[in-house]
Amino acid sequence: MVWDMAGALRKKAETESARLQAFGFHQRVRAISLVARSHGLDGAAVAPDLAILPDALLLARLASLTGQPAPAVASQFQAALATAWQQLAREQGDPSPHRLA
Repeated sequence: MVWDMAGALRKKAETESARLQAFGFHQRVRAISLVARSHGLDGAAVAPDLAILPDALLLARLASLTGQPAPAVASQFQAALATAWQQLAREQGDPSPHRLA
């Protein structure tokens, strides 16, 4: 029986990519929820609809929902992304790729 090194590396790359994409998606949804909640909106109701929007549309939509100017919402969203990353890293572990060695 022969061990397929290329296949193992491909599977590892696919697994890591999926894990990192899932972490990024959860980070984005949590950040949207944090911004919404900071303005008295229901974050759980708002986040699912906004999570699939491109960044420019997301920020415009958050600005219209919160009544804030777009630059202010953009800075709030960046801060919320950092907070969401910290919270998720505590809950799920560091999202950095796992090394083979």
